[in-house]
Amino acid sequence: MTHATCCRLRQRWLRLHANDESFTVEARNALTKGTGGGTSGAVNDMLQFLFAADRGNPQVAARYDDLAPAVVNFLGQVAAACRENDTELSLCGEMAGEPLAAMTLIGLGFRNLSMSAPSVGPVKAMVRSLDAGALESYLAGLGQSADHSLREKLRSFAADHGVMV
Repeated sequence: MTHATCCRLRQRWLRLHANDESFTVEARNALTKGTGGGTSGAVNDMLQFLFAADRGNPQVAARYDDLAPAVVNFLGQVAAACRENDTELSLCGEMAGEPLAAMTLIGLGFRNLSMSAPSVGPVKAMVRSLDAGALESYLAGLGQSADHSLREKLRSFAADHGVMV
């Protein structure tokens, strides 16, 4: 997919979702106004926008990785800005219910994750075995990674630190 095609898809998505209560709109409002309230993000829609790719489309699905450096950096910036503005942040979607991805979200500062019932047990086991401070330090060093995905590095961190993922 060319850069021009990606830009056209992003513009189309924005036109289609301009009036939605989407994550990007809510996060922007919460971050710029410092309401002290809260914001909630639907990560699946947001990542499809970020990647300009439908994860269910086999022609572009390889572009979609919720642990890509761009995603981790973006979510880290959102979490940091919400902390700075005393804005509670919660995240829902498949990413929150997958132990490795949930571990990453916790390391970025997310503390409210919404997931389907079958995911609660595995994520809870991961949380109980995680030293969030060590992960925060580790993630700080990955910010400029040139890798397509941080998945393997995060799996290695989990294995080295006894985190159940």
